[in-house]
Amino acid sequence: MKPQHILDSSAWIEILDHGPNTKHFKPILLQLPNLIIPTIIITEIRKFILRERGQEKADTVTRSLSSGIIVEITPEIAKAAADLGHQHKLPLADSIIYATNISTNSTLWTQDADFENLPNVKYFPKVKPSKP
Repeated sequence: MKPQHILDSSAWIEILDHGPNTKHFKPILLQLPNLIIPTIIITEIRKFILRERGQEKADTVTRSLSSGIIVEITPEIAKAAADLGHQHKLPLADSIIYATNISTNSTLWTQDADFENLPNVKYFPKVKPSKP
């Protein structure tokens, strides 16, 4: 069975912004449509793009996200998210993403420090872009 991967919202934004950590995340992005996409990530990314880049870009990126393996918030994931959020002091969206990660036996790729040192996570600290 092929390994499963999730790009956290912070990784998607890094790729969209062509940030320094894109080099870590782009090889995973190229695995679309085989990426696991928790529905909460669609919400987070679409909201960010609507605010920063407008409707047309949001629609384009939402179509890309929707081409992956969509995992909805089931009662089991919701329960696990509450437990993991409590255990690891994760914010709500992060706890849902991490619970989805665990339930799909995936690797989560992120630059969100909330996930640092958690199992099944590839964490890359956010790098400030160098000034031109």
